[in-house]
Amino acid sequence: MKTLQSTIFLFVFVPLVNSAPPIQQESLQFYEYDTDVPMGSPIQQDYEMQSKDIRKDGTNVSLDTSLRLQGDDSELNVPPTKDTNLPTCLLCVCLSGSVYCEEIDIEAVPPLPKETAYLYARFNKIKRIAVSDFADITTLRRIDFSGNRIEEIEDGAFSKLLLLEELSLAENRLIKLPVLPPKLTTFNANQNRIKSRGIKANAFKKLTNLAYLYLGHNALESVPLNLPESLRILHLQYNNITTITDDTFCKSNNTRYIRTSMDEIRMEGNPIVLAKHVNAFSCLRTLPVGTYY
Repeated sequence: MKTLQSTIFLFVFVPLVNSAPPIQQESLQFYEYDTDVPMGSPIQQDYEMQSKDIRKDGTNVSLDTSLRLQGDDSELNVPPTKDTNLPTCLLCVCLSGSVYCEEIDIEAVPPLPKETAYLYARFNKIKRIAVSDFADITTLRRIDFSGNRIEEIEDGAFSKLLLLEELSLAENRLIKLPVLPPKLTTFNANQNRIKSRGIKANAFKKLTNLAYLYLGHNALESVPLNLPESLRILHLQYNNITTITDDTFCKSNNTRYIRTSMDEIRMEGNPIVLAKHVNAFSCLRTLPVGTYY
């Protein structure tokens, strides 16, 4: 008599969990308006996080949502913004010390997580910057407020930002410049409404690291005074500059003085004939861009 032996096969179904692909952060580049320099140079950098859709289970999940899902849960405890009931890191994208609050129509600077180093708040409706906005965030190294509606910056708003190196206030409604932090290397205030009386005589004198200064498309009647020796790029195109003195860029009492760091000065679009002021450029290695006849 044959014994029927049965073999029992046990199938264990283990659900497969597809881990989300790693976030590939694009190469961050600084945002610069109205320059003709090649892409990739320090002044043409553009720190823009492009929003992409991620398809998951038949639904579209925005990159902003994906980043928040993979972020540190502690960031969700950031206080609500002044304009909404949402915490900053739900309204914006918080990632590795960077806060991206671009094109979300906020009207004030949101409360930032501690140890924020980079703030990108371009193309919003911010009208005013207060001292309290950055009072407790001393770790900031880069701020970009381009494309807002800023008309007023309180005195001392940036005074505690001793690590700040790059500041963009381009495309706003400023009529005067705030006091700038001492370690700035790049300052962009293109396309505002700034007049010469809105810039203090010593506004740039103590900025010994300042290399890139953009003041194009404003209402300046003269070149700012006391430009630092560190300056490499100066943009003053499309203002109302009508005159230049021998001491604007050079030193009239020192004919051997050479401004060695200056690589580019743009002055086109101003009502001034540069050929009438040749002594003003005697210390420069290259002549300014502009009208000579």
